[in-house]
Amino acid sequence: MSTQFILEMIGYLGSALVIVSMLMTSVVKLRVINTIGGVIFCGYALCIHSYPTAAMQVCLIVINIVNLYKLKNTEKEYSAIPLNTNDCFLGHFLSTNSSDIKKYFPDFTGTDDDDKIFLITCAEIPAGVFIAKDEGAGFLNVKLDYTTPTYRDCSAGKFLYSYLKQNGIKNIKAETKIPAHEKYLKKMGFKPKRITSDKNDYPNYYMQFEKIF
Repeated sequence: MSTQFILEMIGYLGSALVIVSMLMTSVVKLRVINTIGGVIFCGYALCIHSYPTAAMQVCLIVINIVNLYKLKNTEKEYSAIPLNTNDCFLGHFLSTNSSDIKKYFPDFTGTDDDDKIFLITCAEIPAGVFIAKDEGAGFLNVKLDYTTPTYRDCSAGKFLYSYLKQNGIKNIKAETKIPAHEKYLKKMGFKPKRITSDKNDYPNYYMQFEKIF
C-alpha cells in the first residue's frame, strides 16, 4: 500500500466527516464532527503541502471550538408554560414536529383533557413540550417529553424535572422502546422499575422507568 494511497484515504475520511456533520440535527454534534473532520483534512493538506487549504481548515476548527465553548458555557433560561389540550399553538407545534416526534415516541397518539401539558421555552423560543397523564396525588405518567434538536443537550430536561419537583410532583413514570430515549431517561435520573419483553408488541425492548423525588 503506497504512501500516496494512504494520504488520499485520510483526505477522503476528513472530507466525509465534514459532509456527515452537515447532516446532524444537533448543533453540538455538527460542530464536534466537523472539527474532527477539519483536523483530519488539515493534516492531509499539510502532508500534500496545500497550505492555503490547511490554513482554511485551521480557521474553521477555531470557529467550531469557540462556538462549542459558547454553547457549553452560555446558561440557557427556560420557562414552563402550562397549556390545555385544545391550545392552538400546541397543535401547531405537534404537527410541525410530528415526524421527529414519531422517532422517539412512536406510540404517542395525542392528548386527553386531564393531561398535564407544558410548553418549554428558551428565551421565548419553543424548545419542547411535555405531556403526561395526571394520576393524582403528585403522580405523572409521561406520554411525551419532546425537545427540538437545537435544545437536545439535556438542559431543557433538567429544567423540566426540577420545575416539576418544585411544583409538587412526587413520582414520574416513563416508558420507552427507543435506545436514545432510554439514554436520555437515565441522564435525567430515572431508574428502571421493570423490564417487559414482548417481541410482538415491542420489537426492540420495552422499559418502564420511575423517578421519585
